[in-house]
Amino acid sequence: MTATLRNLEGQDEAVILREIQTALQGLKFGSVEITVHNGQVVQIERKEKFRLQPPGSKNA
Repeated sequence: MTATLRNLEGQDEAVILREIQTALQGLKFGSVEITVHNGQVVQIERKEKFRLQPPGSKNA
């Protein structure tokens, strides 16, 4: 994954990218949503899904 640093109206781009990287770490199933208002990142949300196996089933 590559990213281009741009001025996000006074926000520290490196900090934002680190927070996005942190949200992605270890994520196997799910999503990361970035919310922007008036050109500024205001929220980074991580949604993770866990797949449960019924008892006695083998893990593929």
